Amino acid sequence: MNDTYAFIEAEKTTHGVAFLCRLLKVARSSFYAWLAAAKSRASRLAADEALVHEIAVIHVASRQTYGVPRIHAELRRLGRCVNRKRIARLMREHGIQGAHRRKRRSLTRPDRKAKPAPDLGLIRFDGHRRSGAWAPEG
Repeated sequence: MNDTYAFIEAEKTTHGVAFLCRLLKVARSSFYAWLAAAKSRASRLAADEALVHEIAVIHVASRQTYGVPRIHAELRRLGRCVNRKRIARLMREHGIQGAHRRKRRSLTRPDRKAKPAPDLGLIRFDGHRRSGAWAPEG
């Protein structure tokens, strides 16, 4: 939708806004609401950039081990009241990741020569074999 509104903004000098909105099937009030919110969008982007800088500083100070929960806790400790989901979104968008624990090794190894267990779906439980797949008797 933002592309549509940006197109209307660019073309409103050559054609009327009402005509462009009707042509692109958007409400004229929606276009004007988008236009009025441009200032708040710009301030939100500036605030996001400042927050990304703080997140990056905390992340580097933790030797790049802190993830979203710890960075959120650190920002709260510093007095910044920021939503955890916003921190997660900004970290994802800027490629900042915490360290992951190593994958656990399985200590049980399957025996490659072992015979697989029989398929009980093809066996009737009264001891007789069935010719097809198991189905309840009616």
